[in-house]
Amino acid sequence: MARFIFITGGVVSSLGKGLASASLAALLQARGYKVRLRKLDPYLNVDPGTMNPIQHGEVFVTDDGAETDLDLGHYERFTGVNARRGDNVTTGQIYSKLLAKERKGDYLGGTVQVIPHVTDLIKEFVLKDTADTDFILCEIGGTVGDIEGLPFLEAIRQLGYELGEKKAIFMHLTLVPYIAAAKELKTKPTQHSVKELQSLGIRPNILLCRSEHEIPVSQRKKIGLFCNIKEDAVIQALDTDTIYRVPLLYHHEGLDTAVLREFGLPVKKIDLSTWENIVKRVKSPAGQVNIAIVGKYIALADSYKSLIESLDHAGIANNVKVNIRWVDSRNFTLKQASSTLKDVDAVLVPGGFGEGGIEGKLAAATYARENNIPYFGICFGMQMAVIEAARNLAGVKDASSTEFGPQKNPVVGLMTEWAKGNEVEKRKKSGDLGGTMRLGAYPCAIKAGTLAHKVYGSTKISERHRHRYEVNTNYIKSLENVGLLFSGMSPDGKLPEIVELKDHPWFIGVQFHPEFKSRPFEPHPLFKSFVAAAVTQSKKGKSTKPTKLKAARYGA
Repeated sequence: MARFIFITGGVVSSLGKGLASASLAALLQARGYKVRLRKLDPYLNVDPGTMNPIQHGEVFVTDDGAETDLDLGHYERFTGVNARRGDNVTTGQIYSKLLAKERKGDYLGGTVQVIPHVTDLIKEFVLKDTADTDFILCEIGGTVGDIEGLPFLEAIRQLGYELGEKKAIFMHLTLVPYIAAAKELKTKPTQHSVKELQSLGIRPNILLCRSEHEIPVSQRKKIGLFCNIKEDAVIQALDTDTIYRVPLLYHHEGLDTAVLREFGLPVKKIDLSTWENIVKRVKSPAGQVNIAIVGKYIALADSYKSLIESLDHAGIANNVKVNIRWVDSRNFTLKQASSTLKDVDAVLVPGGFGEGGIEGKLAAATYARENNIPYFGICFGMQMAVIEAARNLAGVKDASSTEFGPQKNPVVGLMTEWAKGNEVEKRKKSGDLGGTMRLGAYPCAIKAGTLAHKVYGSTKISERHRHRYEVNTNYIKSLENVGLLFSGMSPDGKLPEIVELKDHPWFIGVQFHPEFKSRPFEPHPLFKSFVAAAVTQSKKGKSTKPTKLKAARYGA
């Protein structure tokens, strides 16, 4: 039977529960145990799919098509274990299920209440699908004291009691702030946070204390004494220079040993050489490259969390540091490109939704194409590259997307029907927004001899999608006549997946999201190749010679 570790957070938000959970899982995995991570989110949305990226961060998509919290990306990147739909639940999902059961009469006319009905559904989620795993790590979103998190805390309290002390433990992440004026670390916020958790019936077995400064042994003893926690279970979690050092630091502080001791399990031999090599590469690169990300959600870096990490992974693989230059596509024009992008080695245009910032993204594609600078367009970024080519190479002056309204020449249009396995998915323009996109892993057939084929080393791949608009296949022939090659298609040939530009050093657009499958120990081949192209560009200097495919500038 699986053992459960419940991870809660206190004092303030954004302490890094997701990274702490992922790092602990990586340590247990390095000791030979099988792990799975889950996230319990207290917000009322059914999932983060319709939430503003600048408010909530990116939406991470699993192979089976779930739109989930970005912490699931941390889980996958640190363990290599693919998350599933059943690894993320929200209050919205719980109440949707609860009300559907009530309407069907499943509660036999009884009064439906938070306890036991809501908490029972939460426990059902936690316990489901755990037979093949040694440890299930469950992170509770939010901070202790948030009213919306109370049902989740009550549910895990009940589980701790029902499973027993050798089957479930609680780890609480807190902050030990440093008061510069007094030159002191303060333990009182941690004491209050633990006290509040204990008032809910949960006694932490382990305290993970975030701090900017070393926490003296005397302070840890004090925390342990006041919080009724063993001294060696009060673990300091110091700030560090790279997230990939976190597993090494936690191991050094004895976190994994403390966890195994609480479960009464043997402390197996551990091999952390993979993490040591990753950190060594991160801290001692042989060179550096500058890559511009031209996007509309740059006000919050977490909007592009997986993207940033994927570039870092590719940097590790190419032994270079990737410096990111953020460019707001809402305030960017082709006139500005020569000055804004003159010293970058590559340009990346990521996914996005809506009309805002499209001219800036089109300008980025034009500049990269005309100046032989490596270009990587992801999802919306691919569509922008296709529209740019249609306007400036194929002569379709008003080429656009129906995402921006009715179009005379819809080079990109809304999907209403597509195949998923043996079934047909259908959508309507007037339907719900949440969960209605083409989501999850789909196969792609790559043409032999193309750049995409060279990058992947295969003609058959599978990648994760999150979009509801597709390139119109009626334009494929005219676009290929001017040099934009459709090198990847869905197996039935109906949906374009990859485009690339002939006579260009590296110009690829993909309809899917490769960033969701990249790992620090296994970088995604597209990102690895893209950064390698940036390295080549950096060595040869920026070219101002236009490509053979001449085009009229727009927006100048």
